[in-house]
Amino acid sequence: MTTSLKKLQDFNELIAYADLVGLHIEEDDQGIITRLAAQQDNIGNEIIGAIHGGVVGGLLEHAASFHLLYELEDLKVTSRIINLSIDYLRPALLKDTFARAHVYKQGKRVVNVRIQAWQDDENRPVACGHAHFLIA
Repeated sequence: MTTSLKKLQDFNELIAYADLVGLHIEEDDQGIITRLAAQQDNIGNEIIGAIHGGVVGGLLEHAASFHLLYELEDLKVTSRIINLSIDYLRPALLKDTFARAHVYKQGKRVVNVRIQAWQDDENRPVACGHAHFLIA
């Protein structure tokens, strides 16, 4: 059983950073995705109009965290990030950016999650990430 999309969306609305940069939780036929809405304030490189790397990193972390919440049966189960590594593959230009996470291994205390962010084509990621979470 998974946590409902509505509960996740309500929880997302309580996070000030998500509101500030424009992070939204949505669902498609493969599960949940996190959408970073195109906002001028997220630009880090004004010459090419690229989204700041920290905002892209925040998108990846947010997507991984909410994917864990989606997969776990109870929002009261806590997870804390241990580490996050990010590969920036190409500039994320000023348009909606999406991220999807997958749990690759879940142990008793540590979960290994991979995340991919893209804009127009899911097969052409702008960034990928690998995270470990401590669950309790």
